[in-house]
Amino acid sequence: MTKFINAFVKDEDGAVTVDWVVLTAAIVGLGIAGVAAVSDGVDELAGRISDGVQAVDVEGAPAAGGEAE
Repeated sequence: MTKFINAFVKDEDGAVTVDWVVLTAAIVGLGIAGVAAVSDGVDELAGRISDGVQAVDVEGAPAAGGEAE
C-alpha cells in the first residue's frame, strides 16, 4: 500500500491540466473585465448614433409608421 501512495504522490500527470484550467480562468476573467469596462461607453455611443439616425430627414421618404406622400 505504501508503494501505491508514494507512486500517487510522485505522479505529475494532472499538473498540466491544472495549469491550463488556471490559465483559461484568467483569460475568461480578463475578458469579462474588459467587457465591463467598455459596456457603459458602448451603450452611450449606441444611443447617440440612434438619436442621430432618427434625426435625419430624408426628402420623399415615408414618415415613421406611414407612407410617402
